[in-house]
Amino acid sequence: MQFQTIIEPFRIKTVEPIRFTTLEQRAAALAAAHLNLFLLKAEDVIIDLLTDSGTGAMSAAQWAGMMSGDESYAGARSFFRFESAVRDVTGYRHIIPTHQGRAAERILFTSACKAGDIVPNNTHFDTTRANLEAVGATALDLRCAEATQPSLVAPFKGNIDLVALERCLTEHKGRVPFAMITITNNSGGGQPVSLANIHAASALCKAHGVPLILDACRFAENAWFIKQREAGQGSRTPAAIAREAFDCADGCTMSAKKDGLVNIGGFLALNNDALAAKCRNNLILTEGFPTYGGLAGYDLEALAVGIKEVLDEDYLRYRIASVAYLGDKLTAAGVPIVQPPGGHAIYIDAKAMLPHIPPHEFPAWALSLALYLEGGVRSVEIGSVMFGRQPDGTEKPAAMELVRLAFPRRVYTQSHVDYLAEVILHVHGLRHRLRGVQLTEAPEQLRHFTAKFAPIGGRLLVD
Repeated sequence: MQFQTIIEPFRIKTVEPIRFTTLEQRAAALAAAHLNLFLLKAEDVIIDLLTDSGTGAMSAAQWAGMMSGDESYAGARSFFRFESAVRDVTGYRHIIPTHQGRAAERILFTSACKAGDIVPNNTHFDTTRANLEAVGATALDLRCAEATQPSLVAPFKGNIDLVALERCLTEHKGRVPFAMITITNNSGGGQPVSLANIHAASALCKAHGVPLILDACRFAENAWFIKQREAGQGSRTPAAIAREAFDCADGCTMSAKKDGLVNIGGFLALNNDALAAKCRNNLILTEGFPTYGGLAGYDLEALAVGIKEVLDEDYLRYRIASVAYLGDKLTAAGVPIVQPPGGHAIYIDAKAMLPHIPPHEFPAWALSLALYLEGGVRSVEIGSVMFGRQPDGTEKPAAMELVRLAFPRRVYTQSHVDYLAEVILHVHGLRHRLRGVQLTEAPEQLRHFTAKFAPIGGRLLVD
């Protein structure tokens, strides 16, 4: 008998209270935060889906491991446990710890890129793009055709466009220090990349003498989708599938705050000896000695456990099913989302929900504000605020206007998801009353983190 109720594959041993707020309190909090959900106090949020990065709950085994952390400055045994675990999962020779994924990106990009270089990817996420642009390189998105059609149901909408990749490698010979593939494709709706696509991209890169680097922060979720959707993969373990994907590449950057199941940490893994040596020297400038990389010994212990736990099939089945459960509820009620649901998040298609708000009035940002105002739900915009500003300072509407609801790992239960569905459906019912917002202050880079806004016409919701 196959029962349908989703149950968490764990028991809860420690709880953290949620502070419930009123509509008036949330309106005041929004005003104090200049209509930027990043600037809210976390205690003013009921359901926090701003990010799945570093917001998960650690297991008893991870907490136990932390108690044996070796805090020696150099050569700590915790590093060697971490190194062994990461090498066992990825197979790469050089394992370089960093305090989080963007540190791994910065170290790699400043070591391997120069002004005028071009780095293709299925889709660069915000910090990846910003770190490339900071060294004068161009972050080139080569998403597959299906990726820009939110309502289209296709199994691997995260794939890189292989024709465009080959054209890039041919036309820009000598200017591509490496190519990247992000698994899963976060900016494209949390969509997976097929193993066949990774193999084909790897073959193209090898033919042109260009390394392939994976942005692997959700490697386990991507492996689960491959197991479920790709022909010939159903009988394999997520660990075996993930290892094959890693074997196709020459290295990876990793924010372990996602599929490392930790609150802080990351790594850069490489096979090239000379590049690894350069990156280690670069790391010492800002992160610390290469055997701790800005992390405490207990952080390395937690990561050594988490990178294995994340490949557990019961955990992956539950996590993907929980996100799909919300997606099914929203789809049945007519809420437009990126289809099929991603592994770590639901992405609401704000362009389809709010066609009366033009891109320059930031419809996805306005929708994220309404979700917080009405139900205390914090999400994040992936649209023209995050990606509209171009390197030359001009504005260009983003390809999609999405609101991402990213699920922290092992934190919320099905009843939280049911409440979340209620809030979204309520806001969907108010969609014709929503108005856009305008920027009043913003930095040049990564503006979504600290920008300030005002409602157009003075009100977010009109009567």
